Amino acid sequence: MTTLVDSHLHLDDERFGEDREQVMSRAREHGVRSMVVPAVHRRSWDAIAALADRHPDVFPAYGLHPMFQQEHRVDHLDALPGWLDTHPAVAVGEIGLDFFVEQADREAQHQYFTRQLAIARERNLPVIIHARRAVDAVILGVRRQPGLRGVVHSFSGSEEQARQLFDLGFFLGLGGPLTYPGAHRLHRLVAAMPIDQLLLESDAPDQPGVEHRGQRNEPAWVRTTLSHIARLRNEDEAAVAAATSANAERLFGLQDFRNRHD
Repeated sequence: MTTLVDSHLHLDDERFGEDREQVMSRAREHGVRSMVVPAVHRRSWDAIAALADRHPDVFPAYGLHPMFQQEHRVDHLDALPGWLDTHPAVAVGEIGLDFFVEQADREAQHQYFTRQLAIARERNLPVIIHARRAVDAVILGVRRQPGLRGVVHSFSGSEEQARQLFDLGFFLGLGGPLTYPGAHRLHRLVAAMPIDQLLLESDAPDQPGVEHRGQRNEPAWVRTTLSHIARLRNEDEAAVAAATSANAERLFGLQDFRNRHD
């Protein structure tokens, strides 16, 4: 069986509270050998660190997500550099901008996003970016921090926005949404984009694919997303699996992280 990397899932989420170990076992049975788990708020940092300590196939990332702005405090942002100094990570994330909710405080989002980009650059870490209806603003923020690398997860922007991100050396994370028949723009993008800038992700427990619509998403189901991508690109599943896994390794330095913590 081909091995896969789930480049974005929230294993610490309370919806996995009853059967987290079984969820992880199912993922491994389906060939998912590495799972990148980004934080969303300060409370999640400790739980993710504990998961990574117990499971060598869990790779932690720490940050403050824009949709949890009401939970964030400036001291949380101030604490992030010190936390990264004592809790090794493969990325700073999940960070970003979300303009979907009209009443969201965009100024505060920008402040947190900009600071976290700078922290990642200072520590030579990639970033995991959330960009819902905010891709142009995210691109602008990234351009102001030359040398950054990272991924825009659950990408839903245009082909032109994707090209700009490729030019910046960024990856696109794609998962369940592209499996829906009506996702024509994503289908065109996946069919034509450079394979060396594509990452597989589940975003579990959210965003299940069409085959599991309405269910809690699981990392095992990235294999279904792989099948859709292979069909859209008219390529062998094993080749797509190998390429996307190599991409995740290159971006996050997964083997180096393993070696440092064995």
